[in-house]
Amino acid sequence: MECWKSHMRGVLFLRDCRQRDPFSGLFDKVSRLEEMLAFHMKLWQDMDTCSSKENGSSRCPDEGGTLSLRVNELEFLNQQLRQKISDLTSNICLKEAELQYCHSQVARYRTEAVVLVQGAFCLKANLEEYEYQLECQSKELTALGLEHCSLREELTAANLQNEQLLDRWLEEKKEEAERIYKYNAIQERWQCLAGRLKKRSRVRSRAANSSSEINPTRV
Repeated sequence: MECWKSHMRGVLFLRDCRQRDPFSGLFDKVSRLEEMLAFHMKLWQDMDTCSSKENGSSRCPDEGGTLSLRVNELEFLNQQLRQKISDLTSNICLKEAELQYCHSQVARYRTEAVVLVQGAFCLKANLEEYEYQLECQSKELTALGLEHCSLREELTAANLQNEQLLDRWLEEKKEEAERIYKYNAIQERWQCLAGRLKKRSRVRSRAANSSSEINPTRV
């Protein structure tokens, strides 16, 4: 930014120098022409005074054509000087107008430069704010990623624990079913044995009764 400012100052300084040089030349020319005009006017006044003092009685040696030629020459030079002064004045006015326009352009460009600098500062501040927000969001995203990884690990551990609990529950149910099956088998065996014992006791009781009935008849 400072390099650009230095470059613009150098360019504006060179332009101002180039624009001031023609004005200095014009002012010098105007001063010289004014001096020449004053000199010729003084000479013409002296000649006029000389001719009035003579009163027409004793004329100057060159009173004839030379004096009228000098007067015409002075009038012509006076007219030329006036025209040159008018031209120079118009040129000076034109240059002053150009200079004012250049100054207005410089002021406008300076204002635009200030506005651009302010805009650049605003953009820089916005960029810094966006960078800060991006950094915060990156940190939040990293934290969320870590939290997601931890939650995934916890979910994996919970699934594994659930599978282990399910396997244990199935194993316990299997063992319980085997115990029930064994218990039922034992109960069935006991029932079979009890039925057999009852049958045997009935048979024995019947045989005892029949033998007791036979023995009294014999007595």
